[in-house]
Amino acid sequence: MSRGHWLVKSEPGSYSWDDLVRDGRTVWDGVRNPEARSHLAGMARGDLALFYHSGDEKAVVGVAKVVRESFPDPKADDPKWLAVELALVKPLARPVSLAEIKQQRALAAIPLVKRARLSVMPLDAKAFAAILALGGTRLPA
Repeated sequence: MSRGHWLVKSEPGSYSWDDLVRDGRTVWDGVRNPEARSHLAGMARGDLALFYHSGDEKAVVGVAKVVRESFPDPKADDPKWLAVELALVKPLARPVSLAEIKQQRALAAIPLVKRARLSVMPLDAKAFAAILALGGTRLPA
């Protein structure tokens, strides 16, 4: 079975990469977009997610992994909204900016470029690997 690849976005003022480093793991909640919710529902334990700082920074800064598959968001009044639990994997050796991603022809069609406001999005394995390479980061096999 192949591993899924994702990108999750957060405003650093709400929850930053440094917060995940401090906490080690977190419930990824607060998603209120139906398309992003369906992506949360598709995440499987062991899938990897690029952690993207939105707002002023606009850069991929680290890698997390799904350690608990989707469950009702504990902060939502409606059980249709979902959350997952993510755990720290490692920081990128250097952040990869959205501007840098947009300069890569091979990444021109990824959801981060085409659907920039979406907070949870799938990535294919090649795009995931390309962003890791831009960030000077390798993951163990």
